[in-house]
Amino acid sequence: MQRRLIATALTSSLALALAACAGGAPPTIATPVPDLPESYFALPEGGAQGDLASLMPVDDPAYAALSAAALENAPSLAEALARVEAARAGARGARAARMPNMDAETFARRNRINPAQFGEAGEAGIIPNELTSYGANIIASWDPDLFGQLKAQQRAAAARIDAATAEAQAVRIALLAEIAASVTDWRVLAQQRAAVAADGEAATALASLAGSREASGIAPGFDRVRAEAAASASATRLAALDSEKARIIGRLVTLTGRDAASITAALATGQVPQLTARPAPASLPSDLLANRPDVAAAAARLAASDADLAAAARARFPRLTLSGVIGLLAFDLDRMFDENSLVGTLTAAVAGPLIDFGRVGARIDGAAADKQAAFAAYRGAVFQALGDAEAAYGLVAASDSEAALAVNERDQLTRAASLADARYKAGLASFLDVLEARRAADASGERAAAALGRAARARIVLWQALGGSAPRTMRTAACQSACTADS
Repeated sequence: MQRRLIATALTSSLALALAACAGGAPPTIATPVPDLPESYFALPEGGAQGDLASLMPVDDPAYAALSAAALENAPSLAEALARVEAARAGARGARAARMPNMDAETFARRNRINPAQFGEAGEAGIIPNELTSYGANIIASWDPDLFGQLKAQQRAAAARIDAATAEAQAVRIALLAEIAASVTDWRVLAQQRAAVAADGEAATALASLAGSREASGIAPGFDRVRAEAAASASATRLAALDSEKARIIGRLVTLTGRDAASITAALATGQVPQLTARPAPASLPSDLLANRPDVAAAAARLAASDADLAAAARARFPRLTLSGVIGLLAFDLDRMFDENSLVGTLTAAVAGPLIDFGRVGARIDGAAADKQAAFAAYRGAVFQALGDAEAAYGLVAASDSEAALAVNERDQLTRAASLADARYKAGLASFLDVLEARRAADASGERAAAALGRAARARIVLWQALGGSAPRTMRTAACQSACTADS
């Protein structure tokens, strides 16, 4: 009898396996690594002299304080880290699905039946109208996963941890880049305020001199009025810069999750470094595949879609389930623990699709389409990274050229204004010459500070485009313990 049961189970399994194989193999979707250029077209000469970390304002005390606060308390980063924990929980669930499952139950059951359905025995009163039973069971079940469907699902869950971790790293990099840009804008404003304030002081001094010459009768009052108008223009520019400071503080409140008072205190802490144009580091396009977290996340999602496709394809094959029940069953509570109350069941079941009218095939086609979409998204992330890096290198080169020209213009116009002032005092130039030279020099310092700020900001953009940090293993120790596949 036992051999007959085994033969029947094997025959059923073979029939189901043949039916699954007749459905055909899952579609093969090629996912080659996109072709990458050998180098960046806009890579500046001498770029190897710099390094990635030097692109950020790491020596600025405000950046150090605010970035630390953001990494500790930023809402966007906390949200991303919560997604990592959710992915880890999913991986633990997928791993647990491959392990045996044990449940315990106790029950008291009262059944009411119709004795007449048992014929003469029921009519004779041998079968009672009501029957009460008491029991306690331990139920165990296990799917050996003969064809690897559960293992494929576990691989998909592990890849989703990598994707979530990479996405959290991308949020971290974007957060640090925005804080660095905001701090840089604040330093630019400080330099612009200094330049505008110096312009205002020069215009005020010029108005005072014009007033003295007017009182002496050697100059018209129109000269004094024009000098005072120049001083008023400087005051107006200062007020406009103050409104920009409010915008920067508001942005930093959003980024760091701190109040405006603590942010203002951090921006005023320590010695403020001068804006300098550090050399851009040389990098290879292939480095983006390891450095960019968005590329790593897209690659992880592609791996997850591949595992999902394998799991969907293996749903065609039969599943063997082993289960057993051991417990106590009695019809009288006083006899619950009698020797004869011990009961047990052992079951081996094989089940699989035979005629499903294309349900499994539809799931396979859907998983294949998801994998195609994931591969397209991966290619898009790679070329997005290439475009970002190429544009960032070009932006660094252009902003460096602009900054150098702006600083040279500022120096020349400042010298011209000083010469015109000296000539005016010596009686060799008219007040109009002095005023025109001063008007030309007034905005040059502000423009130079803005150009230096754009050069510093371009380096922050390059830092983010190149991946923001050195390559790091995306899967953590905690993830490895949760995702290790059983052999």
